Amino acid sequence: MVVAVTGPLDIDTVAPLEDALRATGGDADGAGPAGGDPRPVVVDLSQVDFADSTTVNVLLQQHAALGTRLRLAAPSPGLRRLFEMTGLDGVLPLYETVREAAAADGVARPGA
Repeated sequence: MVVAVTGPLDIDTVAPLEDALRATGGDADGAGPAGGDPRPVVVDLSQVDFADSTTVNVLLQQHAALGTRLRLAAPSPGLRRLFEMTGLDGVLPLYETVREAAAADGVARPGA
């Protein structure tokens, strides 16, 4: 699943992203619901030039819920700098492209 996000992400605009990520069905241990979809959830950030602390909180909460299924792809230079300055680049999985994020190891695959 790829969630494409555009525009700034702040307290007034982050709700649709949060709703989309919650709809993927993660749980507290990051494994998803029993029999749930094990495929990665890739957030395409290439069209986002600003994010605030509300967005950071949403991403951290969803990382806790989805575990290694959550992958952030193609962050703009501004977002990459935010993630580096806050140390989140060591917590949240960042990938250069959507394709790279979707193909990365570490997530159970159907039939595997």
